[in-house]
Amino acid sequence: MPENIYTIIIVLTGFALLILGLNIHEAAPFLGFVLAGAGGMYALQRGGWLLKAGELIKRTRRTYYASLALCLLAYPLIFTWLQSPYWIHVATLAGVYVCLALGLNVVVGFVGLLDLGYVAFYAIGAYSSAIFFHHFPQARWAFWLLLPATALLAGIIGLCLGSSSLRLRGDYLAIVTLGFGEITRIILTNWDTLTNGPKGISGIPGPVIARYSFDKTPGFGLPRVANYYFLIILLACAIGMAADRLNHSRIGRAWMAIREDALAAESLGINVTVIKLLAFAVGAGFAAMGGVVYSSLIGFVDPMSFTFMESAMILCMVVLGGMGSIPGVIIGAIVLVVLPEKLRDFQQYRMLIFGAALIMMMIFRPQGLIPSRRRKQELLEEEDESGTPAFEHPPLE
Repeated sequence: MPENIYTIIIVLTGFALLILGLNIHEAAPFLGFVLAGAGGMYALQRGGWLLKAGELIKRTRRTYYASLALCLLAYPLIFTWLQSPYWIHVATLAGVYVCLALGLNVVVGFVGLLDLGYVAFYAIGAYSSAIFFHHFPQARWAFWLLLPATALLAGIIGLCLGSSSLRLRGDYLAIVTLGFGEITRIILTNWDTLTNGPKGISGIPGPVIARYSFDKTPGFGLPRVANYYFLIILLACAIGMAADRLNHSRIGRAWMAIREDALAAESLGINVTVIKLLAFAVGAGFAAMGGVVYSSLIGFVDPMSFTFMESAMILCMVVLGGMGSIPGVIIGAIVLVVLPEKLRDFQQYRMLIFGAALIMMMIFRPQGLIPSRRRKQELLEEEDESGTPAFEHPPLE
């Protein structure tokens, strides 16, 4: 029982700090708050308290998830009471990017394939939904069919891309995927009859459940965007659970083997091509579902929403959080959505601050904010007193 109370205190403390940070309106004090928080986390890590907290959460996992769910439910109510509905909208966008980062984490973190054109699948999901509702605006119930349908479509396109490019490795694969992303954006810009060209598609309606419309306020004083907030929370949880199950299945172990050494994995009987294609298809499907929710949330899509910078930002979320780590990727996505919004006063220096933060991460935390347990050994090579790596046998004399 005391352990459950400690877990609840940890979750509530983190939630209270989040609310406090978002309610600091000036950029300079907020930046100081973030730096103080980073210093405090570093001190806790050095003292071993973060490790103890992680072990406590593992032992009281049900209490942790229940407390976290209550905080997520309370979030829109708190900001409605504080008359700050803008932060509910930001949290919803963060949820969309969580879905995107979880999908890219399958390709980059689990399999080790560098995909720089991932935003193309995001665009496919968003534009598929927008085009459908542009021609059938009354079929708002079809939103729930579009989620799996666009995931299947993006998965098929991901298979086509992977089947033609997976013979390449490293930088060459990255260049091909980058080209695919740019080709997709150019098609969306120039195919006027289908995508309305650079003007984009507007007037995308919200989904309905029976007679309840997402374009209406849900009550309790909550704004319209709260509907999408709860929707994206459910979708992100579903995608996170699916990614976790895949990671701990036979497929996930095959992905890990391919990431470490594709030739050795193939010699063990793993069909490397099929397993890599599966990763591309799964990641593409996750991105497409995020795109469907995004188009309905904003009500407008245009090609400039799906540039290379979006792919780069999603990749930064995966690297910042920790490649292969599902909790880390979620934290990385939230951080990189919230920080730019809070640092708008430093518009001219925002990218400079962002780059400096990434450099500091590479120096002090190269494995990410919450590293994957499977990747710790390769990223944190420890040596014993004799100078021999801890996971290698000393040479025979």
